[in-house]
Amino acid sequence: MRWMLLGPEIYTFLAAFCFLILSMTTKPGRRRDHLTALLLAGFGVLLSLAAIREDGLLFSGAYRVDLFSKVFKALLALGLFLIVCICREIREFREENRYEFFLMLFVCTLAMMLLVSGNHLLTLYVSLELSSYSLYVLVSLRRDRDTGVEAGIKFFLVGIFASAWMLFGMAILYGTARVMTLNGMAGVIPGMMDQPAVLLGLVLTLSGFFFKLAVFPFHFWVPDVYEGAANEVAAYIAAVSKVAAIAILLRIISSAGQGGTVLVHVLVVLSVASMTVGNLAAITQQDLKRLLGYSTVAHGGYVLIGVLSMSPPGYAGVVFYALALLVMKFTVFLVVVKVAGDGGNLQMEQLAGLHRRSPILALALMVSLFSLAGIPPTVGFTGKFLVFVAAMEKGHFTLVL
Repeated sequence: MRWMLLGPEIYTFLAAFCFLILSMTTKPGRRRDHLTALLLAGFGVLLSLAAIREDGLLFSGAYRVDLFSKVFKALLALGLFLIVCICREIREFREENRYEFFLMLFVCTLAMMLLVSGNHLLTLYVSLELSSYSLYVLVSLRRDRDTGVEAGIKFFLVGIFASAWMLFGMAILYGTARVMTLNGMAGVIPGMMDQPAVLLGLVLTLSGFFFKLAVFPFHFWVPDVYEGAANEVAAYIAAVSKVAAIAILLRIISSAGQGGTVLVHVLVVLSVASMTVGNLAAITQQDLKRLLGYSTVAHGGYVLIGVLSMSPPGYAGVVFYALALLVMKFTVFLVVVKVAGDGGNLQMEQLAGLHRRSPILALALMVSLFSLAGIPPTVGFTGKFLVFVAAMEKGHFTLVL
């Protein structure tokens, strides 16, 4: 076995194990903990880039390492590094929980790396569950705030239902297609898309990833979880976890091939509903994190526009859009962490006069919000332009308008 194929995953596991040992043997210290996490995350980015030349199938085809998965692993490693950069203080966590915080961050990133390379339904399910449970813990760890526990419970309950639907859908797909690998499904599913059972199984399977992507109607947890979680955790959920959801969504949709007319119609409805609900609900929000939560719902709809094109240009546009979202969301939450110095939530009125207090933060917030809105010539506009062009090439003019 060429172990470099699993280089990023093995390294991330060892980094997480390192924090597990530290939590049992040493007393937390802010500067030391943050520097350790920063060095480990930074080296992880370099390793993920060094491993980009390796390709292959592992574990009897259940695990696939290709350029697609390696690009997303590099994005996940980069996202983890960026989040760790803003986690020096972590005022919303008890001092004794600092090691557990970094442990859960690395475990969740490991799970998402496994997810983007998963080529077997059980691999996908276990990886998704591992990442989800790590996030449940992170959300609930917020210190002395009932909103954190409430958000964690709500996140957990909604996640259970999404997980059950996804597992049921996988069972239906296996019962009809008689294969459990995505490679095998790519050769069978396109010719069976006229069967209601196959379509039902595919939609139910996708529901688990729609939950991670916060697509309507799987979005109800988003504003409450963003508001109740610590700022650093909300940043991780908004910026990093969406990368893995986008990756596996592309994997599964591409396995369905071009034969899923009904599936395209389902994706169109979900896309329109997500964009409409997300944008309209965001208008009335006064808490910046809740606003970003509904913005996430809307962006899930934009991602689906590129996905439903079912074409290489559309998929490439979605990958670029994933990178743009990672950078944009990180920048906004960087401002949230800096302005809300006590670690609490940031209300819109607290941004008044920011250009006088910190012109650099004000400029960063303005550019990132313009980018999230898709205003040219920002990177967000470029991402939306790419997915819109791909959709128009497939005849989805009404959806783009």
